[in-house]
Amino acid sequence: MALKSGNPALSVKTFEGLGESAEPMTLPGTINKAAMLLAILLIGAGWVWNLYFASHQIGDITSYLWAGIIGGFAVALVTIFNKQVSPYTSPIYALLEGFAIGGISAVYEAKYPGITLQAVGLTMGTLACMLAAYRFEIIKVTENFKMGVVAATGGIAILYLVDLVLMFLGHPVAFIHEGGAWGIGFSLFVVGLAALNLVMDFDFIATGVAQRNPKYMEWYSAFGLMVTLVWLYVEILRLLGKRR
Repeated sequence: MALKSGNPALSVKTFEGLGESAEPMTLPGTINKAAMLLAILLIGAGWVWNLYFASHQIGDITSYLWAGIIGGFAVALVTIFNKQVSPYTSPIYALLEGFAIGGISAVYEAKYPGITLQAVGLTMGTLACMLAAYRFEIIKVTENFKMGVVAATGGIAILYLVDLVLMFLGHPVAFIHEGGAWGIGFSLFVVGLAALNLVMDFDFIATGVAQRNPKYMEWYSAFGLMVTLVWLYVEILRLLGKRR
C-alpha cells in the first residue's frame, strides 16, 4: 500500500518509478547533504537573530521573516514537483527557512529568555532518539503505523488551515495558541506526531537507498528531512512558550 507520510516531500511514491542508477544515492551521502542544509539553515537563522537583537525592533526583521515564510513555501513546492532541481533549490529552501526560524526564535527569546536553546536541544534530542528507535527497530514502520501517522497528520494540517482562515476573521482556534491544559496537551500531541514523522522519513530514505535511486535524491531526501525538522522545532518552541 503506497501511503504518503505527513511530510509532503517524502512518501513511498516519492521513490517510485525512478529506477536504479549507475550513480545511486547512498545513506552517507544523504547524511552529508542533510548536514549541509542544516548548516545553511543555522547561518540564515543566526543572521536574522543578530539583526533583531542589535536593535530589538521587529521591523528590522519583518522582510526576512516574510521572505522566509512565503519564499520557503514557494521553493518547497518547486522542489516537490521537480525533484531533479533539488541540488539547487534545497540550499535556497534551507536559507529561507533559516530566515523564518531565526525571526520566530528571536521573538520568542525576547519574551521568554532561554527558550530557544531549550527548543534546539529538545529538537536535536528528539532527532537522535527517533533515529535510534528506527535503527534498533524499537518503532517498526508497519502499514498500520503509517496509516495512523498519516491520518493524524492530515487532521492536524486541516485544523491548522481552518485556524489560519479563522485568524483572518478574528476568531482563531483558542487551544492552538493559548496555554492551559488543553493547549499544552494539543502541543504535546503535535510534537509527538512530528517526531513519528521523522521515523517515517528515515524509512522512506532507506527505501530510496535500497532501490539505488539517482544521486540527486540525496539532496531531495535531505530537503524532506529538513521539512520535518523545521516543523518539529516550531512545535517544540510553541509548546515551551505555552508552558511559560
